[in-house]
Amino acid sequence: MKIGIITFPGSNCDDDVYDSLMRSGGFELTKLWHKDTPELSDYKLIVLPGGFSYGDYLRCGAMAARSPIMEKVIEFAKRGGLVIGICNGFQILCESGLLPGALARNLSLNFICKDIKVTVETSKTPWTQTIEARSTLNLPIAHGEGRYIISEEDYQELIKNGQVVLTYQDNPNGSTHQIAGLCNKEKNVFGLMPHPERASDLRSKDGLKIWQSLKSFLGQQS
Repeated sequence: MKIGIITFPGSNCDDDVYDSLMRSGGFELTKLWHKDTPELSDYKLIVLPGGFSYGDYLRCGAMAARSPIMEKVIEFAKRGGLVIGICNGFQILCESGLLPGALARNLSLNFICKDIKVTVETSKTPWTQTIEARSTLNLPIAHGEGRYIISEEDYQELIKNGQVVLTYQDNPNGSTHQIAGLCNKEKNVFGLMPHPERASDLRSKDGLKIWQSLKSFLGQQS
């Protein structure tokens, strides 16, 4: 199962993702540089990790969304390829149009770094299929612009299509309807602000549940 992890200038969780997936076992991991334009058809998953791509100098993820490799990622996703964006990666997915909505400054205007609890809203995605719906995951967050915002009309579309995957139990950043993670309508693109890779061998280890679900899904496809 070949997985590509993209490094942008300012990424700081690419090694963490690499390590947590390596510990999960069964994955062939490759680092990809943002300026490259590789053929991605052989990959089973592309990961956009957390960090501060391009220093967050414009809007978080806005410059990274225009990196050369993102044209390939968008094509890959449109063909049904699995893509996950974590924290800054989530911001990049929204900026590139692969996910609806946007990420804005936390309501407190402070950077938040702590463990939080999220509710798994659905098991009908590749990312949560082995996790019981309405169960709780304890995962860390670390962001200054993690407040997910979307219009009420578009939110109703998310609900209708079963796209809301994770919700905060104690909305730390003021996200619309407490959304912590969502997928596209086809369920192959997933963005979330919490860091599963930081809870894989440390902390609650609840992040492993997301990787195990992914592995189960990919095993069914092979």
